[in-house]
Amino acid sequence: MAGSMGPGRALALALALALALGGAARAEPAAKDLFSAERHPSAAAPQSIGFYSKGCLAGGMEMPKDGPTWQVMKPSRDRAYAHPAMIALLQRLSVDARREANWRGLLFGDMAQPRGGPMRDGHASHQIGLDADIYLTEMPNRRLSDEERDGMPLPSVIDPRTRHVDERRWRPEMLKLLRTAAREPEVERIFVHPGIKEKLCRTAGRDRAWLNKVRPMYGHDYHFHVRMVCQPGSPNCQPQESTGKGDGCDKLDWWFNVALQPPPPNAKPYKKPPPIFLAALPRACAAVLKQPDAGGAPVAARAAPPVEAAPMALAPEPVPAARPPVAAPVPPAAVPDAGRLPMPRFRPNG
Repeated sequence: MAGSMGPGRALALALALALALGGAARAEPAAKDLFSAERHPSAAAPQSIGFYSKGCLAGGMEMPKDGPTWQVMKPSRDRAYAHPAMIALLQRLSVDARREANWRGLLFGDMAQPRGGPMRDGHASHQIGLDADIYLTEMPNRRLSDEERDGMPLPSVIDPRTRHVDERRWRPEMLKLLRTAAREPEVERIFVHPGIKEKLCRTAGRDRAWLNKVRPMYGHDYHFHVRMVCQPGSPNCQPQESTGKGDGCDKLDWWFNVALQPPPPNAKPYKKPPPIFLAALPRACAAVLKQPDAGGAPVAARAAPPVEAAPMALAPEPVPAARPPVAAPVPPAAVPDAGRLPMPRFRPNG
């Protein structure tokens, strides 16, 4: 029969079709490659879209490289962008840290890419402009060069043998710094190494309500991760589930007895999750990639009262950000496990 096909030919055709489909799938770029290629924020109203570990950022703002109470680190990574409200919060926190924690100034690490989205390496979150890393290393009293900012050693405060705080590196001012950040009403969570959480639990004294926001997480031994609540004007931002009640200090045994222990000899090696493609992100993220680049000067964060700057090699810049009204969190979306970051057993960093 003219339309008939032998089994060998049918198998060959099926294999060719499978290869063609596989090639088409491989040709689709991962979302991390699309977003990491963007070099400018989009020209749009500020909006955080999606969840902290699955979303993007419209209308982002770049943190100024230097201020009287902060410096931005790792400039070669190009991850110093965030929602303008986050920029204002971080600058305000840098002023509060000097006053309340006797901390000369903050060193800011990764925030988000110019348009947010998944990153090629280093983070599962930091995608919607409401996450930022702050180092537990105090800002020096001079301006660092770009080379120094990219290569400066950032010592861990955790003893790798015991997985508890290294008392030689821990300073009481670090507790004050974390407490200052956690008391900010717009701060949703602060992620730290379990050993740091344990140290805070032991030394916080009677004032413990702020400890509820401080959550143990893999990595985070030389920095802490600040997460902000969803902001007004971001209807598609998916908030985290509640942290509940209590200081969380009774939940640390699992971290030390299970999570931080080396894997058993017969454990399967950890496999990175497959890449996320654009179709898996909120639909609006495809539009964010198509928006034109933001032109001209970025929208300024609101200015805070000036503070006396520490001696610097360069003249200090004015500090933006008067304290804005606190936004009520957006009602939680019906997303399974929306309050949890992906947490592989032996995750190297956050």
